[in-house]
Amino acid sequence: MTEVSFYHLQSEPIERALPRLLEKVRERGFRVLVRGATEERIETLDEALWTYRDASFLAHGRAGDALDPAEQPIFLTLETEGNANGATILVLTEDAAADDATAFERCLYMFDGNDDAALKAARGRWKSLKDRNIPVSYYQQTENGWEKKA
Repeated sequence: MTEVSFYHLQSEPIERALPRLLEKVRERGFRVLVRGATEERIETLDEALWTYRDASFLAHGRAGDALDPAEQPIFLTLETEGNANGATILVLTEDAAADDATAFERCLYMFDGNDDAALKAARGRWKSLKDRNIPVSYYQQTENGWEKKA
C-alpha cells in the first residue's frame, strides 16, 4: 500500500530542499516523478536540479524536452496523472493533482508552511487520505533537516 509523506517546508524554499531529498531517493535507486501545479514551478525546479551544487547536478528531464521520459531517473511534469518515467516515487509540489497517488509505492507531498492556503490544502489532503485509510506520515523542516512528527 502506498505511504504518503507530508513535508512541511519552513526554513527554505522547495527549490533548495527538494534536490537534497531527491539525492537520497536516487541513492536508493528509486525513479521519481515530480508533479508541479504551474509551469513556473517546473521551470524553477528544473533550474534548481541543474545548479543546486557547484560540483554536481541531478540528472532529470521534463515534459516538453526532446528526451524520452522513460529514460529519465527524475521527471518533472504538469501532467495530473500517469507515470511517464516508470517512477516508484511521486513528489507533489504545491497542490498538484494526485488522484493516482496510490499507483506509486510512495508519495512525497511538499508544501510551504509559510503560506496559509498551502497549509489549508495540506490539511485537507491529509484528512482525505486518512479517511481512505491510506498510511500518512508528517515531516517538519528544521535547521538540521527533516524531523518526523507523525
